[in-house]
Amino acid sequence: MVITIDGPAGAGKSTVARALAARLGFDYLDTGAMYRAVALAGLRAGVDWENPEAVAALAQKIRLDFRQGRVFLDGEDVTDDLRSTEVTRASRFVADNEAVRRHLMELQRRFAAGKNVVTEGRDQGSLVFPDAEVKFFLTASPEERARRRLRDYQAAGENPPFHQVLEELLLRDARDSSRPWGRLVKPEGAIEISTDGLDVPAVVDRLEAIVREAMKNL
Repeated sequence: MVITIDGPAGAGKSTVARALAARLGFDYLDTGAMYRAVALAGLRAGVDWENPEAVAALAQKIRLDFRQGRVFLDGEDVTDDLRSTEVTRASRFVADNEAVRRHLMELQRRFAAGKNVVTEGRDQGSLVFPDAEVKFFLTASPEERARRRLRDYQAAGENPPFHQVLEELLLRDARDSSRPWGRLVKPEGAIEISTDGLDVPAVVDRLEAIVREAMKNL
């Protein structure tokens, strides 16, 4: 069974997807971490971000693994390195690269093959798993999403001004929604849920109830 959770940056996808997977006993796939890991590899290698072919070649060369909720890049646990502002800013060059997206899409499908999976991202229900049994689309106001992203930065030891975080998030929304291939859209058949004013357990409760009802009909 595949459950997809799509939505814009800061909507709470990763936190909610991880918690939902734990409750259901499913595997969890954080596709955003895959793009960030490629960005981290590019930063370390000094890749030319204006050279799409070089970025795509890098993505093909590295090895990505997920174990117990941790992200491994060529065997190194890089989970704690993926939320920095530097990686966040570089990840757009990865996410906007169609060759990279196609490569990571295949990795995502391989990961899910034969498993019960909760997967989250921008294009999971629309492109990667269009036949998923349950699809969700999480939203929240830009201000709320910027506050969440700021907390992520602060947890990583950084403290950019709120207005800068909000501006970068709005630019990210525009890029994600206008990307020629793999753009952010509400997938057909997805259940939209606003996370404004809701804590994580409340959101997970709602999603879990929907999934367990769907499981009765499988």
